[in-house]
Amino acid sequence: MTSADTVAVVDLAPWARGDVHARRAIAHAVDDALRGLGFVMIVGHDIDGDLTRRLRAAGNEFFALSESVKQTYAAPALGTRGWVPVGAEANGYLFGEETPPDLKETWVVSTAGLPGRPESVPRNVWPEEVPELERCATALLEQMEALHLTLLEILGYALGLDDVDHLVVRSRCATNTFNLNWYPPLRHVGTVADGQYRIGPHTDFGSITLLDREPGMGGLQIQTADGSWVDAPFVPGAITVNVGDLLELWSGGRWRSSRHRVLPPPADAPEESLMSVIYFCEPDADTIIEPLVAGAGMFEPVRAGDWMAEKMQTISL
Repeated sequence: MTSADTVAVVDLAPWARGDVHARRAIAHAVDDALRGLGFVMIVGHDIDGDLTRRLRAAGNEFFALSESVKQTYAAPALGTRGWVPVGAEANGYLFGEETPPDLKETWVVSTAGLPGRPESVPRNVWPEEVPELERCATALLEQMEALHLTLLEILGYALGLDDVDHLVVRSRCATNTFNLNWYPPLRHVGTVADGQYRIGPHTDFGSITLLDREPGMGGLQIQTADGSWVDAPFVPGAITVNVGDLLELWSGGRWRSSRHRVLPPPADAPEESLMSVIYFCEPDADTIIEPLVAGAGMFEPVRAGDWMAEKMQTISL
């Protein structure tokens, strides 16, 4: 396996100290990882692991509620806030593959309440049966947003931009999405159809995605440049970061928005239940995304908000 088919681990702790040599090394390591597989694992961040564990416990409590109770918090449409049941989306549709519905339930939270967000950002709903879900999700969302902006600064540095905050200042008011994805066991979802996944093969739509994962047999896989699939490695405490479509465009194709998928619940581990904490980041809706580096490939400029809306419509069932 070549370096282009592996996921590097990068320690962010030295970045905060401001040492120019350490920052150069971190930016180079992140740049190299994203030019390869389009994924990198981050350690030395400020995400509170205990808070994440508490959020998962609250999530498990919520997802264990009856369907009738969860239905009272149902999101009215994909991309809105609240509970999304199994069968609401099929990510394989992004590439014209009419795959069966994805085998996951999701609790979706918006960035409403974060500094700079416009009034148009949808308000969040919270289950009164599990008050800990609101407390933990709100606190963790703030930490994820801080890490998001730090990573955008690193990416500006890696691109050699005169203004290293170019990506940051165009991403402070975005309607980012914070998801708690539950991948249920076989007894919950029933028979798995041919070509069915917990999440079908897809790319992410925005700039970067921050992912706190649990290890499992029915876990994350990434597609390499030659079309093969590799298991994403797991490092306890690491945040997995990947490139989205708009960052690939912004970087002029320098960084890869790679297809990835989450395998179905395994037949030989029928009780496996996993939960992922995911922060999908995007530029501000009115930002025009076009290549920032000279010599980039041919990419048509797009308005970020229009791109995100079109992609969300594509995967909705």
